[in-house]
Amino acid sequence: LSNLKEHFSTFGLNQHYEEKVRPCIDLVDSLRSLGVEKDLNLPAIAVIGDQSSGKSSVLEALSGVALPRGTGIVTRCPLELKLKKITKDNNWRGVLSYKKLKEEKEKILKDPAEIENAVLHAQTVLAGKGEGISHDMITLEIQSSDVPDLTLIDLPGIARVATGNQPLDIEEQIKDLIEKFIKRQETISLVVVPANIDIATTEALRMASKVDPTGQRTLGILTKPDLVDKGMEEMVVRTVNNQVIQLKKGYMIVKCRGQQDINDKLNLVQALEKEKEFFKGNSHFRALLEDGKATIPLLAERLTKELVEHIAKTLPQVQKQLEMKLEKTSKDLKMLGDGVPLDENEKTNFLIMKIRQFNDALEGVKRAEEDLRNSDTRVFSKIRWEFGRWKLALDSKAIKTEEILRDEVQEYVRTRRGKELPGFVSYRTFETIVKKHTEELEEPALKLLKDVKELVHTCVDHIVNSHFSAFSHLLRAAKDPIEDFLEEQFQIAEEKIHSQFKMEKMVYSQDELYSSQLDTVKQKSSTGFGLKASFVSADVREMSYHLTSYLKITCDRLANQIPLIVQYHMLDQYISQLQNAMLALIGGNNPGMLLREDSVVARKRKELKDRLDRLKSAGKILSKFVHSA
Repeated sequence: LSNLKEHFSTFGLNQHYEEKVRPCIDLVDSLRSLGVEKDLNLPAIAVIGDQSSGKSSVLEALSGVALPRGTGIVTRCPLELKLKKITKDNNWRGVLSYKKLKEEKEKILKDPAEIENAVLHAQTVLAGKGEGISHDMITLEIQSSDVPDLTLIDLPGIARVATGNQPLDIEEQIKDLIEKFIKRQETISLVVVPANIDIATTEALRMASKVDPTGQRTLGILTKPDLVDKGMEEMVVRTVNNQVIQLKKGYMIVKCRGQQDINDKLNLVQALEKEKEFFKGNSHFRALLEDGKATIPLLAERLTKELVEHIAKTLPQVQKQLEMKLEKTSKDLKMLGDGVPLDENEKTNFLIMKIRQFNDALEGVKRAEEDLRNSDTRVFSKIRWEFGRWKLALDSKAIKTEEILRDEVQEYVRTRRGKELPGFVSYRTFETIVKKHTEELEEPALKLLKDVKELVHTCVDHIVNSHFSAFSHLLRAAKDPIEDFLEEQFQIAEEKIHSQFKMEKMVYSQDELYSSQLDTVKQKSSTGFGLKASFVSADVREMSYHLTSYLKITCDRLANQIPLIVQYHMLDQYISQLQNAMLALIGGNNPGMLLREDSVVARKRKELKDRLDRLKSAGKILSKFVHSA
């Protein structure tokens, strides 16, 4: 492809360059004929213009054949015009094709005079009678020694107001169709504008500017220069010289056959000669001809160069798109799996395989060994993070600052102290404070259980949908145990947590463990301030030592016990129960019923297979082209 760019500096299409042109354009035409335009944005030149801008006349002059023309909407479907220059013989050949209800329709054309009626007939088939439009494309291939190597896509002219039997929203319909093509970065917009009107008022140029603000992908074509009012010629010249509304690709100007020329039986060859004489004889426009900015032949040459250069530039991006689409399509197809076998025994084996794969995926979650895709996080990693949050909540409770506990104890001593002397700890006061702090932990523990339940439910729901989405009956059969067993294990775990906190109300610790913790707290207590400060009374100091020690032991116990309860019931027991229930489906149900596939899924699988075939074929074509370039 880099070799092609060497030739862009030369004005004429020399033979060496022509040898490179056809393969390049054929490449994109081949990809488009495969239907991959549904999947990839292919490089193209789209021809747009307001109604009666002379768009069809330009295409007619480029192709050398009469296309439908007249008032109102002439182009009612996107028309892909493939022009192929042949040098071996002078025989003209034409083929018109389109798809209706996925069936390929093709008409061989032996004479250029057949084209107009053939296109009108195809438009009626696709867009119906009347003046409505269709997004379905018609392809017209012309092989001749008198045409340039070029492929263009002609789009409907922009109608401002619905007339006759046109739909009321015809303007919006046409604009939507045009925008679908020109918004792609791979599309060059060929904007056809009459030279005798203010270019700034044209809707086609406004639409092109909207999707291509810098004009990188827009080439302006001015038509009808013979209708320009006297005194306005210099404005037209300035426009073509890119001095009015600037476009990166600039402008060209052409004069095509008018209705009077057609009435006078002026053929296309004569029309080209007349066009050249017009520009030569016009003192204002002669310089444009000399600069290579005027006439149909020079436009054809320019468009061929633009298209080939554009293909060379965008091909790497097309290859990248292709690789990404191939990967995604293969992945989507793999998720849907193969279709259900017809044999009854094979159906049973197929069901066993599907359930085994589902159970294996569940086992992976239970053992924290599940396959990861799209850099997701394992379920147990998420659960461990929740357990970590639980530990932080406990730590903040256990290491309450000495000042807070001291103030709390002082309040109890002030309001509830009995006959005991200072320094004697009231066990009942100690118990009351411990129970109060322990009860505050029950709500966070239950929240931990609910959060883990949601994590597990989301995970299992995703697994069942990814394994059984194609089989609605099997999916429904699996959903009941998924919900029922999860709720059942949640209730059991919830009850155990309630029981744990009821037990925590019985203040208890092993003597050695408690004494050791008490010594540690006393050694760590700060001197001069805190509990050992001179202003702290002996009973407050002693009570705070005991409270801090016991709360640390309680929090350490709960830090492990609550996660064990949650993990045992929400992961281990729940998944084991679910796996057994899934195995029970094999023997207790009709495999044919469970494996009855939704028609939507079957259709989706076929579409994916078709797309995969298209993309693989496109990959081969691209590969051959790159290696031969």
